[in-house]
Amino acid sequence: MSKTPVLSFTDKGIYCAAGDFHIDPWRPVARALITHGHADHARSGHGHYLATEQALPVMKHRLGDITCQGIRYGEVQQIGAAEVSFHPAGHVPGSAQIKVSVAGEIWVASGDYKIEDDGLSEPFEPQRCHHFITESTFGLPVFRWRPQPDIAQDINAWWQGCAAACKTAFLGAYALGKAQRLLRMLDPSIGPILTHGAVEATNAVLRGQGIVLPQTTQLTKDTDPKANRGALVVAPPSALGSTWAKRFGPSESAFASGWMQLRGVRRRRSGDRGFVISDHADWDGLLSAIKATEAENVYVTHGYTDIFARYLSENGWHAQVVPTEFGGESDESEAEP
Repeated sequence: MSKTPVLSFTDKGIYCAAGDFHIDPWRPVARALITHGHADHARSGHGHYLATEQALPVMKHRLGDITCQGIRYGEVQQIGAAEVSFHPAGHVPGSAQIKVSVAGEIWVASGDYKIEDDGLSEPFEPQRCHHFITESTFGLPVFRWRPQPDIAQDINAWWQGCAAACKTAFLGAYALGKAQRLLRMLDPSIGPILTHGAVEATNAVLRGQGIVLPQTTQLTKDTDPKANRGALVVAPPSALGSTWAKRFGPSESAFASGWMQLRGVRRRRSGDRGFVISDHADWDGLLSAIKATEAENVYVTHGYTDIFARYLSENGWHAQVVPTEFGGESDESEAEP
């Protein structure tokens, strides 16, 4: 084992001295390895970006003209004295865990992840390592997700009810990952599927990569609500209840998030319904992923860090909380306001 930690936690982000690079840095650095395209992990201002080939199109769409390089899942790249590879995280399309090996010591920075195969993202692949950096967004036993087909049935039943009552159904979903996952769960026979511009722009990028999505129509100022009776609208959460939405007349709104598991959060949200579905691992998923790594040391980042790290420490792991700036910059992190 090397005497200097392979990865350290700095004020700019997770840093590898052996390769002189950062992972998901939150301040500008010369070389950034990015786990996925959400705004709290892929930020502007870095000199050079390395991400999976599947993540780069969305990153370019969001960040503009960046100097970047794509890497295939499982491909090993030598950066300085470090061997680096990217492995599916199951969070959103193109998301990755980043494995870093120096002199036989292996670390894995998981970014955001979930172990359920959602049929959209590349399925999570656990990586054996000595040190594992994990999120804990939903690191409480109360968070246990129902199977995705059951949630799909609930959403379609709600939409069917709205359509029968001549109401427009508004479904709040983050533009990257959650929106496309929900789109593939919908039953298009119920009615037309409309999208907010932010969602449709991301749809276009992913369709360009070969990801199959149902037919959708982008809402514009010229969209006639009367011609789209019984429609379901997929939009960012911030658009729910807005003037933009009110022109559709009678409607119901719902929000899809893991936070809907908590009754207090459901009350604070202005939607009529809440569907419990998340692109992050639940309690059982977090524990399952950590066990599969066989890691001796676990570093817990954003979420219920203190509680989750204490549980791990009491159950055989060397666990500690590490400070990061993930989960607070973008609602796509599912950070509950």
